[in-house]
Amino acid sequence: MAGCCSLKSVCSYETAKVVHIQSVYYGSLRWAIHSVVFLYVCVVLLADRRYQKKDSVISSVHVKVKGVSQTDTRVWDTAEYTIPGQGVNSFFVLTNIIMTENQIQGLCPEFPIAKAVCSSDKSCMKGRTDPQSNGIQTGKCVKYNSTIRTCEVSAWCPVESVKTAPTPAILKSAENFTVLIKNNIHFPKFNYTTRNILPEFNASCTYSKHGASLCPIFRLGDILQEAGENFSEVAVQGGIIGIEINWDCNLDKWLHRCRPSYGFRRLDDKRTSEALYPGYNFRFARYYKQASGKEERTLMKAYGIRFDILIFGTAGRFNFFELLVYIGSALSYFGLAQLVVDFFLTSYTFPCFKSSPVKEYYYNKKCETVLGPRWTLLYVSFLDDPHILMIDKLLRTSLQNVKGKIIHRRRGDFMQTPNLPHPDNTVSPRNSEELQPLTSQREAPSFRERPSWCSCGKCRPADPFGEQLCCRRKAGACITVSPLFEQLVLSRSMLEFVLLYKEPLLDLRAEAVNKPFRHCAYEQYIRWRFGQGDLEARAVIPNCCRWKIRDAFPSENGEYSGFFGKKK
Repeated sequence: MAGCCSLKSVCSYETAKVVHIQSVYYGSLRWAIHSVVFLYVCVVLLADRRYQKKDSVISSVHVKVKGVSQTDTRVWDTAEYTIPGQGVNSFFVLTNIIMTENQIQGLCPEFPIAKAVCSSDKSCMKGRTDPQSNGIQTGKCVKYNSTIRTCEVSAWCPVESVKTAPTPAILKSAENFTVLIKNNIHFPKFNYTTRNILPEFNASCTYSKHGASLCPIFRLGDILQEAGENFSEVAVQGGIIGIEINWDCNLDKWLHRCRPSYGFRRLDDKRTSEALYPGYNFRFARYYKQASGKEERTLMKAYGIRFDILIFGTAGRFNFFELLVYIGSALSYFGLAQLVVDFFLTSYTFPCFKSSPVKEYYYNKKCETVLGPRWTLLYVSFLDDPHILMIDKLLRTSLQNVKGKIIHRRRGDFMQTPNLPHPDNTVSPRNSEELQPLTSQREAPSFRERPSWCSCGKCRPADPFGEQLCCRRKAGACITVSPLFEQLVLSRSMLEFVLLYKEPLLDLRAEAVNKPFRHCAYEQYIRWRFGQGDLEARAVIPNCCRWKIRDAFPSENGEYSGFFGKKK
């Protein structure tokens, strides 16, 4: 971790390792996925105009409703059936009405709702009010008609007596009314302004989805028909209809287009059985003065259709940085090819993904298993086993009997390693007698001393489980009797050359000269059996080999420091 803060780490560059696999199947699969991704990226780039900078619309709306209708008692013009102030960007057209005329302030019987019907004055309470009532009770029970008595109220009298909208609607002919919608829009990022009334606007046109889709004059009946509704039915209870104006503008000079498109839908709940107050209605009044100066009014409950104009829209113009951002994000999709091919190469879950030499070779080249921190981690090599075993568990029995995970042995020419020259080419300044291992007075153990875990017959008893390791799994000749063991591990000339190669001025005539030779022999054995790499520090030398080296280069005091790793 200390290297992360050094200057060299700042000036370094790291790149991923690439493994090329020569395979027609996997190569074709990769290019097929790349082709699909490239086609998708291009289609989205052009269809959604991802190369453009976008801006949202701001707008203003103005409407004018035109039309005249005649009923049994009067002629209705725009001033009567169009009521402003129903909302932002909306207008209301009256289609049905209940009128209560000649109302004045006074005392009169309440309309016979459930809480107003009475049989005596005791049923009425002076000063009581109810959200459904028309006034304040006086405490008297009076006659409403020949059969019903209700509580007297102080209110505008007579109270409204009709509660159901007339059928058919009084102004059902309003479906022939027309509305002109003026819509001005502005895109502030591009300082672009336009409107839905084109220069070639024909004042006599009427909107038609297929014949005149840009005409801003709409027939009310056609609006409800486009929304999937029947005007005569909606006119009875009223409703809310949305007029959608969508601006999808391309402001590039080579493909300029900025025209509105219209859509229609019903916004209120038309299922009267599930709605508490179906339709759309409200009350308003018109006030007058009698000749006597007393105030009088006409109460009107208006049913009608409210049209809400909803403006949506975006504009786009080519922007080089937006194109770069999209290309950068789209490049990540090409990684899907590697993900899919790697899945096919490494997956054995399904029957169709069977093991093959290509998969194994690819896995060995690309993947390396690394364990997390362990309290115990040892590497063991047997003469009759081609693999190295990794032991990552606490020892509860002899190391000879513990099962571990297989680690493939690294292939390499031991004799070509610069640190390990061939003994035939080694030149030593010492006498020939000094080139041989020192003779130990200690003899090899007898058969009676052979431990139960030993398979080669050369091991000596050891108490720690970690030292109970033989060079073989099954019974056979010990590796220490091999001529190669003598040449690579025990040859004094070889060890002397290696020591001088590492430290040219090392004094090999010192009294404690056996220690460096012994340690060098340990290292020679580990490199021979485990290879050079990250296994050296935790490699375990078999008991027979360890004692063979100790007998060749014994300690001056007969004591040895340890058995694992660098502790020898």
